[in-house]
Amino acid sequence: MSTKAMSMLGLRVLILTLLLFTLFSVDFLGLNLTGAARNSPAAVFLWAFLDVIVLTYPIIRSRWTGWKLVTAVFCVFYGVMTFLSQIETVVFLQYLEDIVPVEETPKLFLNGAITAAIFSPLAVLILGKMRGTEELQGSNRRLIMPWTTWVWKLALIAVIYVVIYMSFGAFVAKPLAGEAFQEYYANLQLPAWILPFQMVRGMIWAALALPVIRMMRGRWWEAGLAVALLFSVLMGAPLLVPTEFMPESIRLAHFVEIMSSNFLFGWVVVWILNGRR
Repeated sequence: MSTKAMSMLGLRVLILTLLLFTLFSVDFLGLNLTGAARNSPAAVFLWAFLDVIVLTYPIIRSRWTGWKLVTAVFCVFYGVMTFLSQIETVVFLQYLEDIVPVEETPKLFLNGAITAAIFSPLAVLILGKMRGTEELQGSNRRLIMPWTTWVWKLALIAVIYVVIYMSFGAFVAKPLAGEAFQEYYANLQLPAWILPFQMVRGMIWAALALPVIRMMRGRWWEAGLAVALLFSVLMGAPLLVPTEFMPESIRLAHFVEIMSSNFLFGWVVVWILNGRR
């Protein structure tokens, strides 16, 4: 890539970062600034910058263009950053109602959807992928496999997700948070259906990886890197922003846990789904 092309890409990334910073700073339901934007603008800007970087990579390396690409970006962006994060909050809300106010949950879903809906087409447009001819898919054999293979691969991914989720929670987040972990989650008792619920989440994660795997150019490891970065950064970066609902030690422990576990899981998902045997 030439120096001019690199400069133009850097300018586009900066524009998208400012755009996403603005979107993260607005409570669309109340039409005012969020508390995070007022109290920690630098952290919100860093959050926006990291999200832009990990979204830019698959967009510029995509075979797809136009609204097909916009739809894929929206699904991954909203699915990882908001949906997969907040469904866990909803499920555990009866146990965490003293920590997470009930009225905040619908706002998080709606604000996330509005942010993704505005940002996704603008990102594709600014990065120059709104127009153009989609590359022929004849030579792209990714994800072409019998339904029986799909069944056992998705089941395997679901089991692996539960193992990674529980292991990193116990051996990364808990030790890093120390005594604060026990104090924060003192009243939390995991229900009997926690494992099936997390298995379903694992399959949703896999579903969000599918468009990225299918649309990416290059070797399989490029799709693996893209998915690993999307899974880890889109869910982990919001934890860089201080919040009144979570002590700093808990927040930073979960940041390390999510960034590391989701990065590993992203690679595993692509490796399993891309395998020919």
